[in-house]
Amino acid sequence: MSKEFIVTPKNIDDEENTYINMTLRMKIKTQKEFDELAKRSKRSRNELMCMALEYALENLKFTTKIEI
Repeated sequence: MSKEFIVTPKNIDDEENTYINMTLRMKIKTQKEFDELAKRSKRSRNELMCMALEYALENLKFTTKIEI
């Protein structure tokens, strides 16, 4: 299974969903990387962050014990 997070240019026909506002604290380096990706993909930084969070949730493996 590929671990790549694939981003394509925005499709204007994307469906609208119900949203809420939320505040997020992150490293400046991470914000700059999202800014650059937003420029290249013509998607908003917010949209890309939401896509990344959805991807993380879909591919998350949760465990109660620490694996080393």
